[in-house]
Amino acid sequence: MSELVQSTRYTGPVRAVVLDWAGTAVDYGCIGPVAVFIEVFRRSGVAVTTAEARAPMGLMKKEHVRRLCEMETVATRWAAVHGNRPTESDVDALYEDVEPLMAASVAATAEPIPGLHAAVASFRRAGIRIGSCTGYTAPIMAVLAAEARKRGYAPDAVVCPSEVPAGRPAPWMCYQNAMRLGVYPMAAMVKIGDTASDIQEGLNAGMWTIGVTQTGNELGLTQAEVDALAPHDLRRRLDAAEARLRAAGAHYVTESIASCPAVIAAINARLACGERP
Repeated sequence: MSELVQSTRYTGPVRAVVLDWAGTAVDYGCIGPVAVFIEVFRRSGVAVTTAEARAPMGLMKKEHVRRLCEMETVATRWAAVHGNRPTESDVDALYEDVEPLMAASVAATAEPIPGLHAAVASFRRAGIRIGSCTGYTAPIMAVLAAEARKRGYAPDAVVCPSEVPAGRPAPWMCYQNAMRLGVYPMAAMVKIGDTASDIQEGLNAGMWTIGVTQTGNELGLTQAEVDALAPHDLRRRLDAAEARLRAAGAHYVTESIASCPAVIAAINARLACGERP
């Protein structure tokens, strides 16, 4: 049985970007989700640190809860309070609190990250379609998308992990974006996000990937907190965040969405030479 093989390399420009939401497009510092996970565990009498709450960021939110429960430090604290390590039933119970709290949180943290509107305008002038994906479920995303729309941000496609077989790092949300946007091959698309799972998702989908550091989960600071840092301290933290995203396989790393149009230009130059992600 013969197989169809692509005989020529794609040498056209980037035709679509797929943006993450919290920490990439809105919610500078990815603050909203962290507060929710800490609060949910607090209600069960177990303390979770900010660093622990951030570690699984980017995954579907129930999987995020599961990963927290699997952390040795968290499981040990849980056992001290409840007499046993957390079970799948505990994951289910914790997640029941996540949904309503997260919906309220995203409504309060939907402010676009500085530079987003200019970047989106640049993409649109270049004929680049704008997709998006997230770790939020569809009901939570409906709230966030509506709030973001009020603030001037409305991507062409929004895909949630609850709409596909599995969330990050699986490629399915990126593929769904490609279908909704009508764009192929995947080498003509770029995934932009602030977590390792964002990068892994894009790589698994065969896309170019850009990691963002200053506005996202890896730095994990509000804009006011960033502005208050001494320049050398900020640089040290940004370098560490960049190293983590590059270790995840990011093709490019930049500080925020504001810098991404320039990165797209660099990707276009590589595509024109026949390079693939």
